[in-house]
Amino acid sequence: MFTRQRPEAQTSPREARARFRDGLVAHTSGWSHGFVQTNLVSVPRRDAIALRRFAVRNPRACPLLDVVGAGDYWTELAVGADLRRDLPAYRVWSRGELIAEPGSVVDYWGSDLVTFLVGCTFTFEPYLERAGIPLRHLEQGVNVPMYRTNRKALGARRFRGPVVVSMRPVPADRVDLAAWITMDMPHAHGAPVHVGGPAAIGIRDLAKPDFGDPVRLHDGDVPVFWACGVTLQEAVVKAKLPFAITHAPGHMLITDRRARPSGSGEIRILR
Repeated sequence: MFTRQRPEAQTSPREARARFRDGLVAHTSGWSHGFVQTNLVSVPRRDAIALRRFAVRNPRACPLLDVVGAGDYWTELAVGADLRRDLPAYRVWSRGELIAEPGSVVDYWGSDLVTFLVGCTFTFEPYLERAGIPLRHLEQGVNVPMYRTNRKALGARRFRGPVVVSMRPVPADRVDLAAWITMDMPHAHGAPVHVGGPAAIGIRDLAKPDFGDPVRLHDGDVPVFWACGVTLQEAVVKAKLPFAITHAPGHMLITDRRARPSGSGEIRILR
């Protein structure tokens, strides 16, 4: 069974979404153990085909779980959820500039928006904990740190940009175990993309993440980096679309779909 020391770990997805709809703002790492979490990006319909192509070309960073039709704000991944209100925090963009960080985007929603839901590494964190691998960001009460790298995602028309990674310090003797567990969950970004020295992937200072919060490494820890769905958000921002909505990094949609490593190299998303 999962570790359930934190009350939010036991919170059902429906209850979590209701709390966020009521105004609670919190990063969702550690919430609703055993359920799939996703990133959210909404763009005008005319840009949706190219953005989907970008995601398909970069499956490690952008594992697509759903594409929601223009104007719709519901998904079969979370029955009854309102994608405009049920995430803890959003970002609203205009031509690459951040113009708002609301707790609801009902007032910004339009009939032209197509929404992409992309897998998140928060989905696999309970399995790391269950295997005895510490999650330093949760121990320290902060959001997971995320960094732009010098690795370039494969572009699609106007959508281009760096691969973004999340970092979790892992004790050196458990790095292989962490890689083995997450390798079996490709829809939550799969195995790490880099282990060890951050300079090799263009990260100058671990204490200065581009998103999220810095995390203190313990003696014997090694920085381990996984591809991150913020890669899709960065491509949208760099494209300078007239309008776009994204989740705030670390503030995800918690779905009703249960997930566990399947032992076959693919995540099982249970209906």
